[in-house]
Amino acid sequence: MSDAFAIEAKGLTRRFGDLTAVDHVDLSIPHAQIYGFLGPNGCGKSTTIRMLCGLLMPSDGAATVLGLSIPREAEKLRSKIGYMTQRFSLYEDLTVEENLEFIGEVYSIARRRRHERVEELLELYRLRDRRQQFAGTMSGGQRQRLALAAATLHEPELLFLDEPTSAVDPQSRRDFWESLFALCDSGTTVLVSTHYMDEAERCHSLAILDRGALVAEGPPHKLTAEIAETVLEVQAADLRAARSALDGISAVESIAQLGSRLHALIDAELADPAETVKRTLAEAGVEARVEQVEAGLEDVFVSVTRQRGEESRS
Repeated sequence: MSDAFAIEAKGLTRRFGDLTAVDHVDLSIPHAQIYGFLGPNGCGKSTTIRMLCGLLMPSDGAATVLGLSIPREAEKLRSKIGYMTQRFSLYEDLTVEENLEFIGEVYSIARRRRHERVEELLELYRLRDRRQQFAGTMSGGQRQRLALAAATLHEPELLFLDEPTSAVDPQSRRDFWESLFALCDSGTTVLVSTHYMDEAERCHSLAILDRGALVAEGPPHKLTAEIAETVLEVQAADLRAARSALDGISAVESIAQLGSRLHALIDAELADPAETVKRTLAEAGVEARVEQVEAGLEDVFVSVTRQRGEESRS
């Protein structure tokens, strides 16, 4: 495996009895990028992260993280990485400052440098006026900033974030991502798991996981450009009737309602799909506007997971 990548994994697998939680995943993640794991709960995101951190032994496969063989050299890796879990894991009965000071001691940061870092992070993450506040009394967004400060206190080369924005408001999520880009600009590699499509679009590159398997990988714009289906949007006064009519077209692989529109994935082999849909709706007595639109990451996710489901059934 090469030092050109912050993380490399070959055939990474984890089984729990008869359940295969992670199924022969290959990864090559460059330095100083934000790499995303996109997928629903239970798809293997957290299990993969825990193996890459050295917290969980793989059932099969191998990984190299920052040049260290995992899990064999996991102890050496700990000082080089930061890990922020979905659930707030700091001490609620300690103040903001006490939590950061304690984390600094855990990482054996010299006292003078520890105090300097605490002050830097209190300023950076807008926590200076909260320094004497108990962590248990903070809002979700404030806790999130404190957790990120704690995870980066020792200036790690690599930051693992396991669904870090699941319990915060949209503005806090936006601010959080700005902080991640700043870390990335300074040379930190960030691996973040999420089930939010808008967050996945912010990543430099991402992997889509489904039932433990990696089913698609690449920059978001590349994944949407290479989707296997045609994407159509249908606007109609009677969406229920429109959807019923579209259900009769075998080439329609997925239909979702987005407000006052229907969003449909159509088999790319169907010639002139927009005209076919228009004709079908007209024959059903449904007045509608049909247009081809660009795919989004949700379309990609539906496409690749549907394909894998068909392959599994066959």
